[in-house]
Amino acid sequence: MSKSVLILGASSDIARAIAQKFGSEGWSLLLAGRDVEILSRDAADLRLRHNVDVAAFVFDAIDFESHKKLWDSLPGRPEGVVCVFGYLGNQEVSERNWYEARKTIDTNFTGAVSILNIAANSFEERKGGFIIGISSVAGDRGRTSNYIYGSAKAGFTAYLSGLRARLWKSGVKVTTVKPGFVATRMTEGMNTPALLTATPQQVADDVMRAYKRGRPVVYTGWFWKYIMLVIIHIPERVFRKLKL
Repeated sequence: MSKSVLILGASSDIARAIAQKFGSEGWSLLLAGRDVEILSRDAADLRLRHNVDVAAFVFDAIDFESHKKLWDSLPGRPEGVVCVFGYLGNQEVSERNWYEARKTIDTNFTGAVSILNIAANSFEERKGGFIIGISSVAGDRGRTSNYIYGSAKAGFTAYLSGLRARLWKSGVKVTTVKPGFVATRMTEGMNTPALLTATPQQVADDVMRAYKRGRPVVYTGWFWKYIMLVIIHIPERVFRKLKL
């Protein structure tokens, strides 16, 4: 029986690329997301393309009460979980509308903590497995243009770091993937610099490479590690004047 991976937020462009990557290497796929009709169509394509088992499940990141039910409904326990879901939100609206701010925070942080705590406890008890969380370079330093989203991703990055420290002695690997700009439906319409913008396939390649090598933190593209190293060391008196 092939190993299985649970992909949370499976209808996003990045998640679809990750599913294709794992499917191409013979993994059984558990696709979880809000629109099970879309996921069912993706599942049929993946089965045909890679000759692997694929199942679709309803999952809503901010319906916290449903998370344990989802986990208990899975056919067996997956070898790993890839947490891909996210919500960019609107910074200007979030500054004046608590519900938009809360949706951004709950989708990118609270919902991830809720479902991954359940997975982590299961893996710790089994003494094996892996968790991969798609965070963002936006969490490395708060910027005027997206600090609500960035703060939620900062929280998620810190959560994954602590989870990694907790679970390593149980043989459970936790990886944080930090993309910069990625050409997806979520960023459609944004004027992102072409040379700094990755594809979903590049993120998926980094996810698989990180899984195989057991790497704790990965930036996509690799150059963002050095860009953010510079940004986080800009003095506050200078940084607050920059239009970032």
